[in-house]
Amino acid sequence: MSYVKIWVHAVWGTKNRYPYLTKEIKAQVIDHIKENAKKKGIFIDTINGHTEHLHALLALNADMSISKVMQLIKGEAAFWANKEKIAGGKFEWADEYFAVSVSESSLDAVRAYINNQEEHHSKISFAQEYEKFMSAYNF
Repeated sequence: MSYVKIWVHAVWGTKNRYPYLTKEIKAQVIDHIKENAKKKGIFIDTINGHTEHLHALLALNADMSISKVMQLIKGEAAFWANKEKIAGGKFEWADEYFAVSVSESSLDAVRAYINNQEEHHSKISFAQEYEKFMSAYNF
């Protein structure tokens, strides 16, 4: 048996950065993502976001790739949101996402960052945050 745990901080946005994720809708989408992830064996430690994006701290195991996990999370959540008509129109995620590995020693800082999204985005836009990530991780 292989023992693997790779921590990943993933960030993905709505298509065209449309602010679908009002407080009520965001809570429903997050609850659904957590429930769906659990059924699929995806461990999400922390998840939160703002009106046009979500952040998740998740752990990959030996038989998961980040692309498969993101496909399962994003694709199924959009399908569900559209089936339930929670956004009042077509709900879509942007194709791209951002993901970086996280060391065990940084887990608490990443959790705090994810949990503090509302306050964080009162000072910086998602576009600015995205550019900051891209620069910080040399993408």
